Amino acid sequence: GGDGSVWDQQKQGLQMGVDVIIATPGRLITHLEMYDIDLSHVRYFILDEADRMLDMGFSDDIMRIVKKLPAERQTIMFSATMPPKIQQLAKTILNDPTEVKIAVSKPNEAITQAAYICTEMQKMGLIKEMFGKPVKSKSIIFSSSKQKVKELAYTLKRMKFNVAAMHSDLEQAEREKVMLDFKNNKITVLVATDIVARGIDIEDIGMVLNYDVPHDPEDYIHRIGRTARANAEGLAITFVSEKEQGKFHRIEQFLEKEIYKIPLPPSLGEAPVYNPKAFNGGRKPNYKSKRNGNGGKKRFFRPKKQE
Repeated sequence: GGDGSVWDQQKQGLQMGVDVIIATPGRLITHLEMYDIDLSHVRYFILDEADRMLDMGFSDDIMRIVKKLPAERQTIMFSATMPPKIQQLAKTILNDPTEVKIAVSKPNEAITQAAYICTEMQKMGLIKEMFGKPVKSKSIIFSSSKQKVKELAYTLKRMKFNVAAMHSDLEQAEREKVMLDFKNNKITVLVATDIVARGIDIEDIGMVLNYDVPHDPEDYIHRIGRTARANAEGLAITFVSEKEQGKFHRIEQFLEKEIYKIPLPPSLGEAPVYNPKAFNGGRKPNYKSKRNGNGGKKRFFRPKKQE
């Protein structure tokens, strides 16, 4: 991005020839379409935070840039997670790649981690309970779904909070405005997908709330790492529905610690029992079977008793 003078500087550099181009996909494509930019001598193509770029909707842009590059090149992808869409991109643009895995750091000890065990229906009640009084510091609420992000932002706006939503449906200029308003305290609650789980450095975020359990421990680490920055303390709370218990247990195993479970407010009813072995994080639950009256097998769910 940038103003006209920056644009002219970029154009001049690309046309005269440079050793290294560092660019966002959209800005580079605009230059390629408007001017005769020769990329035939590019030897290295590097995608940093590839998973985040795909979350932000840059998949088609990346492929348009790839078509302008020579077939003989080295392509390097950096990605904190390896969801299916990243694996597909790797198969498309990489040739016989070598995969290097680096261990993910554990969370900052200054982050207090806790969780609510609840049903999916109780999550919105928890939001209203937690945000029923003024929030003292900036908060980020993460959800894995764009639709949930929009619904949560709408609910909090009706509760008179200075809130904004951040997801891949927003244009780049809209995202930049939201982040600037959040940094300048015009927005106190940011509801977002994982596109802001990495790459932002705002020091005074007091709480991170996971409305949905992240898909893997690495996503969890990145999310809660938005708080407790610059020697500050922070709070990370996760809502864990019944079908998410297995995923949350894998996070606890990765952290090598049990995360404190906050009792559910009595006004929201009874909380489910925390029994992650019964749910297996989205895999088939533990079923027992017995014969029904017609001689066939009848399946029913029978979780193991807690110790």
